[in-house]
Amino acid sequence: MKQPVVILGFAGSLRKASYNKALLQAAMELVPKDANLEIFDLEGIPPYNQDLESQMPGKVREFKARIEKADAILIATPEYNFSVPGVLKNAIDWASRPFGDNSFEDKPVAIMGASTGRIGTARAQYHLRQTCISLNMHPVNRPEVLVAFAHEKIGSIGRLKDEETRKIIKKYLKTWSAGPKD
Repeated sequence: MKQPVVILGFAGSLRKASYNKALLQAAMELVPKDANLEIFDLEGIPPYNQDLESQMPGKVREFKARIEKADAILIATPEYNFSVPGVLKNAIDWASRPFGDNSFEDKPVAIMGASTGRIGTARAQYHLRQTCISLNMHPVNRPEVLVAFAHEKIGSIGRLKDEETRKIIKKYLKTWSAGPKD
């Protein structure tokens, strides 16, 4: 019997009521039966410091280990100042270091994001794709999950209530969760 695909998801937001954490929770509900989605919280990852690469903080070691065990990655990113949040870039920098020990190497990655603006997180996602490509990750291109006006689509208890967005996330997860092609 084929083992389920293990997907590691994380949000580029530390906020407890984050719209992007809500997207991950929706993905958890919608993940196909042949896949398992595990969520990792970036809270507690310290600012990247190359001096600490030889004695990485515990939270960073845990993050790297979880990435390495996963078959695929799911990132939910907010958009800050037309780009990815510092907390997300910081975590990616840690996980791709030291040189030659890139935990993301050859992993498929799906990117989604929610914001209160009109174009969702399009600019942040495009910047994040550049980083993913430089780390030899394989971004999934379609369908794009760009959730605009998130405050209208995510309820006060942090549940994605917009059915159209739920359908897109379900399609997205189904499209790529089978992992890399042989």
